[in-house]
Amino acid sequence: MGIDPGTNIMGYGIIRVKDGKVQMETMGIIDLRKFGDAYLKLGHIFERVTGIIESYMPDEVAIEAPFFGKNVQSMLKLGRAQGVAIAAAIERSVPIHEYAPMKIKMALTGNGNASKEQVAGMLQRLLHIPDSEMGKFMDATDALAAAYCHFLQMGVPDSGGPHYKGWKDFVNKNQDKVWSGKKS
Repeated sequence: MGIDPGTNIMGYGIIRVKDGKVQMETMGIIDLRKFGDAYLKLGHIFERVTGIIESYMPDEVAIEAPFFGKNVQSMLKLGRAQGVAIAAAIERSVPIHEYAPMKIKMALTGNGNASKEQVAGMLQRLLHIPDSEMGKFMDATDALAAAYCHFLQMGVPDSGGPHYKGWKDFVNKNQDKVWSGKKS
């Protein structure tokens, strides 16, 4: 499960990994704009995130770290929203992983400064999401991107085969199979 914390709109996205293949389960938003009181917003975040966790039973939660901007009050509010979402996952014993926005963008597009539209477009291609399911809020695709980034960070599930730390390790362990470059 991925979460893009917000104080007005909070995004969430669920992916399912089966046989090493990723597919989108669902994505959406938690709309907090109707709540005038900041504490009511936090309570609603807790209730909704807990409900989503109970419905989809994710193995892990990937949450986007707050972006450090110039407005300290905004950071404080965003940090509270993120903390409440984390508390909901902790309350349901779901492990949490935090990723910086730049890392998520880099993992999906290869560009840490990619736009939200570029991230959404890449997700749409990678997960074969029809236009009708993309939604109008980028918060949902940002959350889905956090989940997909976590999938990429976790690597390929263990296939039972040999493990390599990199190309050099592969070459060293497969000397008999590696082409030497010499003509015979």
